[in-house]
Amino acid sequence: MSDQKQPPREDQLSFGFRVEPGAPARLPRPPDDSPLARVRFGTSSFSWEDWVGPFYPPGTKPGDFLRYYATQFDVVEVDSTYYAIPEPRTVDGWAAKTPPHFRLAAKFPRSIVHAGAASKPDAERVLDPGATYAERDQFLEVMSRLGDKLGPLVLQFPFFSRKAFESPEPFLERLDRFLGDLPRERTYAVEIRNPEWLGQPLANVCRAHRAALVLVDQEWMPHGDRVERRMDVATGDFGYLRLLGKRQEIERLTTTWEREVIDRQASLERWAMLLARWALRGILTWVFVNNHYAGHAPATVRRLEALFRAALESEGAR
Repeated sequence: MSDQKQPPREDQLSFGFRVEPGAPARLPRPPDDSPLARVRFGTSSFSWEDWVGPFYPPGTKPGDFLRYYATQFDVVEVDSTYYAIPEPRTVDGWAAKTPPHFRLAAKFPRSIVHAGAASKPDAERVLDPGATYAERDQFLEVMSRLGDKLGPLVLQFPFFSRKAFESPEPFLERLDRFLGDLPRERTYAVEIRNPEWLGQPLANVCRAHRAALVLVDQEWMPHGDRVERRMDVATGDFGYLRLLGKRQEIERLTTTWEREVIDRQASLERWAMLLARWALRGILTWVFVNNHYAGHAPATVRRLEALFRAALESEGAR
């Protein structure tokens, strides 16, 4: 046998951190009255064929993805509704394939929050009643087919240049009216991508309508704990966190999503501490991880979930 040192396998050491082979194991579901139960972890979308093998059992068909996903996570964020209002049969399928405790969060259609062609939003039409309310009502009606399985509905706004809105005030006036016109029996979350707009005026509008202010881990947005030091970001009856990452950076490394390829440990530890603080305040928080964050969303969710449990134990002991 040669005593020459062998290089580490890529599945053991990748970009400086350990990548565990195989599907991440589900952690035990905590009791409903435990602070551990105040954070609901899931992924952004479930329909990735790259997950067959690493997450979905080998041979799993796309039509069975959600059914299996719901055995591993209790929530999912549906991305497809941003691009088109789903057909009733599609929503009925989501309901049929998931257990009673499962919840689906969904994005409002692009035509409502963006309203423009290509990458340029149409500020004249964004949230405008005449341009968007008919589609809003159609979207709300079809999503209501989920019944109690429907989670928060997310207004994911693009970055607005000064050509779209010279200042945040006109946008906030429109957002205030739109949120006020929504049915109150549902829950809503608001995501903006202008970091300089992430301040008290936006929080006040969200709080007036009990809508969650979405915190985002994205390259040009401040980390949630920095925002938390400036103001109370708990604006609704729940919190909402999205880990999105840096699309261009990760796509230089991979365009397939079967394993983590970027070490986000430091940021995840900060998020875990924030989630622990919120859990001890009694705030229910929804957390969704995108593949573009580290490379394989299910594994990152498990990593964050374990860090949250450790942080909660540490915070609770103080």
